[in-house]
Amino acid sequence: MAHQANPGTKVAMSTASAYPENTASAFAIAAKLGYDGVEVMVWTDPVSQDIDALRRLSDRYGVPVLAIHAPCLLVTQRVWSTDPWRKLLRARDAAHRLGASTVVVHPPFRWQRGYARDFVSGIGRMAHETDVRFAVENMYPWRYRDREMLAYAPGWDPTDEDYRHFTLDLSHAATSRTDALAMAARMGDRLGHVHIGDGSGSGRDEHLVPGRGTQPCGELLRGLAATGYDGHVVVEVNTRRAMSAAEREADLAEALAFTRMHLRAGAGGRDVRR
Repeated sequence: MAHQANPGTKVAMSTASAYPENTASAFAIAAKLGYDGVEVMVWTDPVSQDIDALRRLSDRYGVPVLAIHAPCLLVTQRVWSTDPWRKLLRARDAAHRLGASTVVVHPPFRWQRGYARDFVSGIGRMAHETDVRFAVENMYPWRYRDREMLAYAPGWDPTDEDYRHFTLDLSHAATSRTDALAMAARMGDRLGHVHIGDGSGSGRDEHLVPGRGTQPCGELLRGLAATGYDGHVVVEVNTRRAMSAAEREADLAEALAFTRMHLRAGAGGRDVRR
């Protein structure tokens, strides 16, 4: 990756990392722990869908919205319309109005046939119409016992296509049993956004706190900082099993500390192994 030096990479918290707490609580947690901003996961929480409400939260807590995650999940099929292109237009509008630089989008599900057929060309057109980055995220095959289903089209690995920007999610890399560093290398200068979270390579999308799984989270972060990565790093971890608010905040504080430590090490040329 041939980037210019940029040691000031911002570390944001995905509002999904606070689940089952709501979007408003996520802003409060991010402010308390000292994150540089948030990535808003647009989902069934009405506040996550309301741009004016998000702006008020951002102003109240002094936490900027750095990215919008478009409603691409199964549970958000009816959020912001049932038309996937309309969802992306609304995500772009939200990014413009909130000052976010990136819209994260998943590849289509295979059963979204028309959307899937036109997705690569359509994303390309939209990417050239705005300064907002449409960063297509790596996903994974769905597995049940010894069976594997390809749920995404054109595919779960976006590096097979010529997208302008990519999101690299390390938990998804673990679930797909993909070499995350090799995927980052394939993305090259088009790597515009990172979801930092760990995984063990099981069939489940784990989103562990970085450092608790087998993924090269620290190595990736050091490499990004050393080569002047100009995007954001977003902590996207699963805290659903936290037994208390204090335990949830401790996990998110640990993830932030890990991420900043390795970014600083990469920017300063020091080797940190963990």
